[in-house]
Amino acid sequence: MGIVSISLNDESIEALDDIQKKFGLKGRSEAVRRAINAAKAEAQMIEEMEGEVEGILIIVKKDHSDPWMNMIQAKHENEIKTQLHSHLRDHKCLEVMVISSEAGKLSSMLMEIHSTGKADYVTFVKS
Repeated sequence: MGIVSISLNDESIEALDDIQKKFGLKGRSEAVRRAINAAKAEAQMIEEMEGEVEGILIIVKKDHSDPWMNMIQAKHENEIKTQLHSHLRDHKCLEVMVISSEAGKLSSMLMEIHSTGKADYVTFVKS
């Protein structure tokens, strides 16, 4: 097994310790492996989508004043059938969208959202 050193901010370390505790894992390494497996499963789901896809996209944005999500939504307006926007604490926002799209377009949209690094939470629930 290889050893990888990473730097984490205090919030990420707290989250890692919380994951370890809640799942009863023996150490931080197991928590990191679990997080990697969850991300891997999500990436695989995105990769395996084909044809027309429908579902719910849920995003928690870190900063209400940052317009990055508006630009992505405008670019993908044909795929977004319904949208709900709600303000949360600490200047965060919740975006819930009903999506009906060709798989490639949805994959592109999800990659754009993830690559910004400006979302605390992103998940797509396929119907």
